Amino acid sequence: MYASPSHLPQEARQKIATALQGVLADGLDLHSQIKVAHWNIKGMHFASLHPLFETFAVSLANHNDTVAERAVTLGAQIHGTARHVAKTSRLPEYPQDTTRDLEHVRLLAERIETYLTGLQEGRKVAEQQGDVDTVDMFTTIITEFEKHGWFLRAHLDR
Repeated sequence: MYASPSHLPQEARQKIATALQGVLADGLDLHSQIKVAHWNIKGMHFASLHPLFETFAVSLANHNDTVAERAVTLGAQIHGTARHVAKTSRLPEYPQDTTRDLEHVRLLAERIETYLTGLQEGRKVAEQQGDVDTVDMFTTIITEFEKHGWFLRAHLDR
């Protein structure tokens, strides 16, 4: 761990940084999967889903940057190459031959749920270590992605 302006002890910062790295890997993977859906979508819901997926991707890219910068602020070094993400992401692989609109919706809704689980686990680590700033960051992302998941599930009528 590098020197940090954080008041937290190094051991706490390490635990939080490890959680942040896991969330970042999931977030980078989810971002690429959302873009695959955005590029390949076909069907009667194209006009509404194509821009919606782009909104999700832009939002997630910003959050990924925030997560990475929080980990670096705590003294960590971030690993975020495609190869690293492929080895460490908790998300399942995205079926590359998917084109149908509602199939993309279902697949992304499932992956957002997995991403949310990682965020919630990360928030718990930050809570246990007394890092209210990271807790707040996780809560902001969770709130937004719960809404994104709801938007997707509303298309599936369940």
